[in-house]
Amino acid sequence: MFIQTEATPNPATLKFLPGRAVLASGTLDMPNKQAAAQSSLATRLFDIPNVAGVFFGSDFISVTKTDGEWQQIKPAVLGAIMEHFMSGAPLVAADAAAPADADEFFDAADADTVATIKDLIETRVRPAVANDGGDITFRGYKEGVVYLHMKGACSGCPSSTATLKHGIQNLLKHFVPDVVEVRPM
Repeated sequence: MFIQTEATPNPATLKFLPGRAVLASGTLDMPNKQAAAQSSLATRLFDIPNVAGVFFGSDFISVTKTDGEWQQIKPAVLGAIMEHFMSGAPLVAADAAAPADADEFFDAADADTVATIKDLIETRVRPAVANDGGDITFRGYKEGVVYLHMKGACSGCPSSTATLKHGIQNLLKHFVPDVVEVRPM
């Protein structure tokens, strides 16, 4: 098994590509060891010193570190991922609860605007963010402000503010004139 690695815009996060499907659908963000209890692989990754976050995408695993150099951490991460996939064990425990996404908020009168925003995020923003080892989800819309939640490599990334303000905000303003600002949540 050959696992590729890619740098992300977040210097504390590396993206690992095992060359096979990771999650059949959706994403799974485990920002701490308690959240990782639902996955034996995530638990093993958190047992590696300086691992601070694990994120599963459709075909990648992003690992975020606290301290240390990737040269020391990367071999242990690669070993854990390889051993997991070679074992054939499930990625997520069968009895694990589905991730509870926060409730969305918006005025019913804005339903058409929100549908357009969600479509743009799903088709144009999420694929680009996934390329960087993360995910972004719609959380709400109120008085022209779009609230988004960044996960994985994008959470805490030094360039995430620029991504939100210059990339996503400009895109949404272009296609949805009612949008005045995009904020993280």
